[in-house]
Amino acid sequence: MTGAIEFVTIESRGRELNIEYQWVGADEASVPLMVFLHEGLGSLAMWKDYPGRMCEALGCRGLVYSRPGYGRSTPRAPDERWDVDFMHRQAYDVLPALLAALRIDSGGNPPWFFGHSDGGSIALLYAAAYPHRAGGSIVLSPHIMVEDVTIASIERARTTYLETDLRQRLGRYHSDPDSAFWGWNDIWLSPAFRDWSIENELAAIECPLLAVQGLDDEYGSLEQVHGIARRAAQTEVVELVDCGHSPHRDQPQQLIDISLRFLRQAISNADADRAGFYA
Repeated sequence: MTGAIEFVTIESRGRELNIEYQWVGADEASVPLMVFLHEGLGSLAMWKDYPGRMCEALGCRGLVYSRPGYGRSTPRAPDERWDVDFMHRQAYDVLPALLAALRIDSGGNPPWFFGHSDGGSIALLYAAAYPHRAGGSIVLSPHIMVEDVTIASIERARTTYLETDLRQRLGRYHSDPDSAFWGWNDIWLSPAFRDWSIENELAAIECPLLAVQGLDDEYGSLEQVHGIARRAAQTEVVELVDCGHSPHRDQPQQLIDISLRFLRQAISNADADRAGFYA
């Protein structure tokens, strides 16, 4: 089942925001929910059909949405510059407000999270802040601190945006590509962001974690996922060969297989009947 793209209004720090979202996967409200959190230049549309494929394989339903500033959600104002805590704000403010607006019972039946890049970092921050409101998280190429390789790649992205047709290509996925690109690019290249880290928050995470990274990731080293495992001992780390920053695009079926095995094991360690994932 893939539902129509819809919009819901939430309030964040005194501002009303329209968020685009879509339901995919199983139609039954009784099965577990997987929330998909996109990358720093991503959106609902940029996931394409992967959330639906993932949910079909896992036997769950999925919620896909565009964060403010992305896709067809409320864009960033031209003079709005994101602060160093922009991912914390998404995890602590926007995501809980969205779940509440959609009447998702994150306390009684905690959702799972599937986050890529910045979305993976947001998933980690949410699980740390609300340890009993996350059933588990699968994070792809997450960032837990800033590395030189990350900055170098983001600097190249700026040049590409200014000198090629990248803006036009992003326009397929964002109603305001400048909002998406400059919100992400400006803060990551800000000198104040070089000291950004979420390493200290990770020890508070209690849910099962799967951290996946490609060996050819141009935006981060393996220290990102190994750093998670050192601070959250329940973390399973997977390193994928022939894979860059986007495992769901570079190794799509292998990632589905790994995720299914991880979920089965997580349920086996908890209560399979209550969790509701079915092989």
